[in-house]
Amino acid sequence: MTIPTTPTLELKPDLAEATKRWLAFWNHEIIDRPVCVIRTPLDETAPGPSWPPYMAGAHGDMRAVAEQVLEASSKLWYGGEAVPTYTPSFGPDMMAAWLGAELQFPRDNYGTSWAVPCFGDWESALPIALDPSNVWWQRMLEFCHILAETFRGKMAVAHLDLHSNMDTLLAMRGGDRLCVDLVDVPDVIDRAMADVRALYVPIYDALYDAANMAETGTSGWVHAYHPVRTNTIQCDFAALIGPRQFRKWVMPALEEEAAHLGHCVYHLDGPECIVHVPDLCTVPGLDCIQWVHGARNKPFIEWMDLLKDIQSRGVAVWIPCTLDEIPIYQRELKPELLYYETWAPTRKAGEDMLEWLKENT
Repeated sequence: MTIPTTPTLELKPDLAEATKRWLAFWNHEIIDRPVCVIRTPLDETAPGPSWPPYMAGAHGDMRAVAEQVLEASSKLWYGGEAVPTYTPSFGPDMMAAWLGAELQFPRDNYGTSWAVPCFGDWESALPIALDPSNVWWQRMLEFCHILAETFRGKMAVAHLDLHSNMDTLLAMRGGDRLCVDLVDVPDVIDRAMADVRALYVPIYDALYDAANMAETGTSGWVHAYHPVRTNTIQCDFAALIGPRQFRKWVMPALEEEAAHLGHCVYHLDGPECIVHVPDLCTVPGLDCIQWVHGARNKPFIEWMDLLKDIQSRGVAVWIPCTLDEIPIYQRELKPELLYYETWAPTRKAGEDMLEWLKENT
């Protein structure tokens, strides 16, 4: 992957320095401290930034949404390796919607959306293809164009939460039926997965181009930045299958996605997915795992054994934390395989923490 000249972003004047640390992180190296994404309002006495609701771009005036995002972003200090970005989204099942599923929204159009399963009969559903005139696909491309135009020179558009590979089939078929299909018609799942896997690169690249990410660099919805190309990849359906099925259908797709990205973060969602950690840690280009412990489970900081196990396999871990918790993780974990994400009460508190990390690495 050829690294271009570091872009200039008005809201991140020290982007060149941050980029050096991000590149070291992706290579599992360290300059003088772990990567730390840290933010706080520039004016501690003013009301907090007013962000548009999640999925605001799905309906109404996309340009107004873009301008509101830019205004809110301009009120933050982006310390350490924090890079000002915004992730456009119409909900978690966008890829399924682009491929033909109907999106349903709550009455206020915000909160979340969900795809209505549309594959009643596999033979009539295959092959799975992207219709370039699909209304949600066209709207997302337009939204990315508008965001890039509004943000130009100031901040970046992050890549999307795609829910690709088997998560796309999950949204289009429904979980109970897809689980049965893996046993009853595995050859059909082979064909469906081949179709969906073939769409990842053209979809990723079209959105990348529409949002002008080649000029700004990008991140995924997890705020890990790369000056060329990255994203957060995942398979939430993995919670419903065992290692044998995961290796057969999911691993090849993740390997292809990671290969195209070069460097990426994996979203590991919930204890049911832990069984797949040994396999995930073998994927080239999957450099960091974002562990999400899930509701009703013990707090993130009490999963230290899992974090250590991931690091022992040569993969970095994402650490969402308070400033007070950072010294605990710093004592327990390998600094070259750490990515902290936190908020500071003041800019001085954030700057002091960055200095503390240098002194204690």
